[in-house]
Amino acid sequence: MSKWDMLRSTRRRETDHPVTPMNPRLTDTIEMHADPLAFRLRRGRGRSTLLDGRHDVIKVEARQLAGHQKEAVVTEGRDGSAWRLTSDEGKHLRGTDRAPFPLGFFNAGMQADLYGRIRSLAASRNITLDDVAIHVTNHYWLTGSFIHGTGEGHAEAPDIEVRLQSGASTETIRALVAAAMNASPAIALLRTPLLGNTFALYVNGRRRQVAGVANSASADAGDPYRVYSRAPRPLDANARHDLIEKTGRVEQGTPDPASPTVTDKLIRNVHGEGKPFGRDGMYEVDTWLGMPGTSHFKLVSDEGVANAAPCGLALLSAGIAFCYMTQLSRYIENMKMDIRGVRLVQFNPYVAGSNGVAESIDTHLFLNGEAPEETHLQLLTIAARTCYLHAASKTATEPNLRTIHNGQDIARAA
Repeated sequence: MSKWDMLRSTRRRETDHPVTPMNPRLTDTIEMHADPLAFRLRRGRGRSTLLDGRHDVIKVEARQLAGHQKEAVVTEGRDGSAWRLTSDEGKHLRGTDRAPFPLGFFNAGMQADLYGRIRSLAASRNITLDDVAIHVTNHYWLTGSFIHGTGEGHAEAPDIEVRLQSGASTETIRALVAAAMNASPAIALLRTPLLGNTFALYVNGRRRQVAGVANSASADAGDPYRVYSRAPRPLDANARHDLIEKTGRVEQGTPDPASPTVTDKLIRNVHGEGKPFGRDGMYEVDTWLGMPGTSHFKLVSDEGVANAAPCGLALLSAGIAFCYMTQLSRYIENMKMDIRGVRLVQFNPYVAGSNGVAESIDTHLFLNGEAPEETHLQLLTIAARTCYLHAASKTATEPNLRTIHNGQDIARAA
């Protein structure tokens, strides 16, 4: 019996509102069923309309597992499939390093979406691309203290290098990449600050008014604890294992434990190298954190019609949710809060087309525990403040783009 099964059979407390009892000793792990790190949970009627130039909403339902391990069900819009994805942190955060770190999801999702736009536009313009490779480096930094609640995350402009082999002219390729950048909702998320992000908070099963952040005006979201009667399992008994894999490659050196207090600017650089993978529209990214002793992970997306893997925007959206949950667990751990059973539901609306758009994120957070109610309220806001990817969504940055056509640097924008 899994943790969720045990919890659902536990009697509710005799109070005037529903409470979800949580036992910290009953803890699921990523590896408990030996399932792939990513798999399809439900098959949709088709691909998300985001892949063919329209509006849709990516829904992320996530829960905390053991330590920094996390699990999410990501649904690709109204008609899309649902995918179970897993995340973990490396040894520098005392994670088990069994699944990709949250910032790696964001890196992979961003370049996968850009690749999809390049591919689609090239087809519509009758441009033959013999080879495509993308390298993205994201830059983040942290200041302040987890212990004192003064931590703050920051994001800077990423470096994007697009390498193409093609018989098309230099001007054609330059225009193609520029149009793809404009069409990508993932790039739009960087360029346009999302100042309208909203939050909802549920403490021990009851919704509370938030403070310090914008309150969500949407109806109550379904608590993943109640939506899923048991831990998600693969739709296909022979589900492929290569959608997310630990490659075995490790950066040289020994990881240093992260301090709960930052005296100087703590910089985190996240790297990703991507290329087409397998069938038409598939794309794979090798991503890693630029620190000693960190592992490399491969993430695969599908930007075509085969529906064989999550799309890039699904990976990117999952990264935002996973990053926020890491900050929640770090604060709970460092400040010794009596809070557990962390879950969230996150709605990420995007608009595709010639000018892609990322719309404001709506996050519903579910917390449980005996800590005072004001502590639950404080946790929501201070974790949002330290989350690198919430910082990225609220900070307008123009990516530093470099385009390499047949080995020649043809465009660089700073």
